[in-house]
Amino acid sequence: MKVVILAGGTGTRFWPMSRKSLPKQFCAITSKEPMIKCTYDRFLGTFKKSDIYIACNAGHIPTMKKMLKGFNENNFIIEPEKRDTAPAMGYAAAFLAVKFPDEPIVFAPSDHFFTEEDKFLKSLLFADKLIKKTGKLLDIGAVPTFPSTTLGYTRIGNLYQKENGCEVHRFLGHVEKPEYKKAKKYLESGDYLWHVNYFMWTPAKFLDAFKKYQPKSYKNLLAIKGFFETAKKSNDYNKKEIAVEYGKMEKISFDYAIAEKINPKDVLIIKGDFGWSDIGTWDVLYEKMSKELDKDNNLVRADWVGSETTGTLVYGQKNKLVATIGLSNMVVVDTPDALLICPLGKAQEVKGMVDQIKKNKKDKYL
Repeated sequence: MKVVILAGGTGTRFWPMSRKSLPKQFCAITSKEPMIKCTYDRFLGTFKKSDIYIACNAGHIPTMKKMLKGFNENNFIIEPEKRDTAPAMGYAAAFLAVKFPDEPIVFAPSDHFFTEEDKFLKSLLFADKLIKKTGKLLDIGAVPTFPSTTLGYTRIGNLYQKENGCEVHRFLGHVEKPEYKKAKKYLESGDYLWHVNYFMWTPAKFLDAFKKYQPKSYKNLLAIKGFFETAKKSNDYNKKEIAVEYGKMEKISFDYAIAEKINPKDVLIIKGDFGWSDIGTWDVLYEKMSKELDKDNNLVRADWVGSETTGTLVYGQKNKLVATIGLSNMVVVDTPDALLICPLGKAQEVKGMVDQIKKNKKDKYL
């Protein structure tokens, strides 16, 4: 199996730490290491270095080279521009289809967190076997713990197979980011899982799915694949023609473009039980890092002094003291040019604040 780490996101909900020039995946949020390095290191040992690829834009490659010492730069899959996950995944599938059309691949987000990494990695190896055996798309779902409106939901059917603690179910459909009432019903029903976004199939099968469900984009991908086949000889992957074809593809997520339309018979779902989180917002980070809370339930990554401060998340910068008095259930994130202060329960609204900053033409803070 080949691993494709998707590292082209912006992570706007983690502003002001996450910026255009240094998105969330390049920040040290869940540990002292950047999230992209945590993700890369997670796969080493289970997968060969030569089997790990990173899909990203050209502007972030110098940063990643510094963070990922020894990474093979030929394994960067350079996206011409940011166009959401469907074009990005189709582009990577076209890239890998030149050499490995029938080798299973897993698309792995660059900013996820696991408490039980071994279980997660075992599920990928099991998926590798099932793809080769059944020819089906494999995906992972996690048992929901609250009605989230920012995650997709996968409905599962009867148990298909169980092996070494890995539970695989039949697929009954996918719903992306439902309204709160629906999310609450899904949670109560027991047969819906959070969609974890680890699509696994072969490059050829991914391209076939585009042909069936996104025929216009498939034509672009077919042309791009043709350019990659030529570039294989000249080692030139920066052709203008590739960027032109890529720019014609619809800007849409893979979930909306393919997952919601795909024939359920073509999919199997691994029921994940490995402490997964996409750490999408500051409040989710606080919840998932509960083991690091101090005696007053504060999560602190800063040079900090506090008085009567409880249940608060504090992130700061080197050589700058953060002092708080009388705070409860708050988020405080200090960066060189921007400061965020909000109630922990309002952390979901940071993305809206980023939109407001854009409207006020203060893009220099993004």
